[in-house]
Amino acid sequence: MIIDSHQHFWNYHPIKDAWIDEDMSVLKRNFLPEDLLPLLHSNNVNGCIAVQADQSTDESRFLLKLAEENEFIKGVVGWVDLCSKDIEAQIEEFADHKMLVGIRHILQAEEKGFMLTDSFYNGISSLRQYDLTYDILVFPHQLKEVIQLVGHFPDQPFVINHMAKPYIKKGEIDDWKRDISTISRFENVWCKISGMVTEADLKQWKEDDFTPYLDVIFETFGTDRIMYGSDWPVCLLAAEYDEQKSIIDNYISQFSKEEYMSIMGSNASNFYHL
Repeated sequence: MIIDSHQHFWNYHPIKDAWIDEDMSVLKRNFLPEDLLPLLHSNNVNGCIAVQADQSTDESRFLLKLAEENEFIKGVVGWVDLCSKDIEAQIEEFADHKMLVGIRHILQAEEKGFMLTDSFYNGISSLRQYDLTYDILVFPHQLKEVIQLVGHFPDQPFVINHMAKPYIKKGEIDDWKRDISTISRFENVWCKISGMVTEADLKQWKEDDFTPYLDVIFETFGTDRIMYGSDWPVCLLAAEYDEQKSIIDNYISQFSKEEYMSIMGSNASNFYHL
């Protein structure tokens, strides 16, 4: 089974989705399961993980409802206010939803030090008892704080989103490589090979642009802690679904069939307990 470990759904609203700016006009519409399913079928993908794009518990309810209605949605990474004093009550609301497999907060938008605060730590500490994973969305300059975060919670499963968004367009790699390599030594941390095309030149990227960054991820995480994700529909800013998937398919063709299936499906299934 091939699992797309990272994609989004939304009913577009200009206020709620204010992060979609004028340069992202292709994303200014609804993206729902009926839009994704034909793409999964045509690319031989059997299911997906729906990941939050809005910071609200309404987002979690929205995605869980879609998962209940669509069998190909295998799990939901939702949102709760991890810094709230009633964090456990918020999680309890969703505790009976077996489709809730993880939580994400968009850390890339937060100020320096946010992920190391006592309140955020308290929220992360609440996830383990509910068997919930945590998706880490950051920029490279935040990775030193990520090292502290994952080291503080050695029993909490974490997964880095989008390879921590290396500066592919600028060709910068050294600082990112150093920090991502350090993070890979924590066995509770996995990594999604996703979101690459939107970190490159949106109009003129070449497949070779991604090779040095993929080399680093595979050299450090191995093939058993890496999972494929499309980042659809955000990937449409730079590539169609089949184009972004072909980058990964071509790169991992060097591995065995068993390793291919781990990267493309079973690792996501194992990490999220699908």
